Amino acid sequence: MRILLVLWLCLPGWVNAEIYQWQNADGSKHFSDRQGGWKCRNRSGTDATECPVAEAKKLDIKPGHDFYRVKTVYDGDTVVLEDGRKIRFLGINTPEVQHRNKPADAGGDEAKQWLIDTLKNTKVRLEINAEKTDKYGRTLAHLFTETKQHINLQLVEAGLAAVSIYPPNLLYVNELVKAQDQAELAKLGIWGRPEYAPLPVSRLTEAGHPGWTRLLGKVVNVRTTRKSVYLEFSDAFEARIERKWLDLFPDVNSYLGKTVEVRGWLSKSKGHLSMLIRHPSAIKTNTVF
Repeated sequence: MRILLVLWLCLPGWVNAEIYQWQNADGSKHFSDRQGGWKCRNRSGTDATECPVAEAKKLDIKPGHDFYRVKTVYDGDTVVLEDGRKIRFLGINTPEVQHRNKPADAGGDEAKQWLIDTLKNTKVRLEINAEKTDKYGRTLAHLFTETKQHINLQLVEAGLAAVSIYPPNLLYVNELVKAQDQAELAKLGIWGRPEYAPLPVSRLTEAGHPGWTRLLGKVVNVRTTRKSVYLEFSDAFEARIERKWLDLFPDVNSYLGKTVEVRGWLSKSKGHLSMLIRHPSAIKTNTVF
């Protein structure tokens, strides 16, 4: 019977099943997913209806989670667990810390220190979404502490991280976007720093802009190709949306003629600057010059 109970706890389809336990006169324990217990034998030796077991008790069993100690905090959105796995937080991006010959971004050290302080003397569990790892081999996850703190969300709430959604990983998107809206309105963390103020597209130079950037301008044209849709802001800059994720967005033509803010990383090709927009949360339409 102990083996049966273990199977109940381990098989995903039975995790939410009700489990009852009772004890025979000889002291043997029995388990079942029905309060009536196992089928009895009638006088003819065939199965009869279930034998009622008055003393059968419903077990309060909750699915377990594996918790891990964080060995190293790499930066505000990346940690290394005690088992050696490198974890990249899903749905968010914090400013970079100093590494190699690159100086720290504004707010990078603050995000890292907050994470160090928060994860001190606690363990974390992981929630994985559609993609388990990224192209660098890092495990992609939402982190929760033993006291149910959602670390990804709290970084956004404190203004230490910006929402950065990579479909198809859409777990907790609504909560993250709501938290960012509130932090931005209150000018918390990065939202109150001049380094992250929206930059008008008209002020972009050929060199572009390093790191995560906010750009503000009017969409003057919407252009489509087989793989992408382009929101053109000027002859020198456009935002690109991959067609495979268009269902996540409103009608892209609704952006035409509007002043919008786009958020992300600039890339340069043949002297032309572009920004890949993976999710509608990276486009803000309630923005004015």
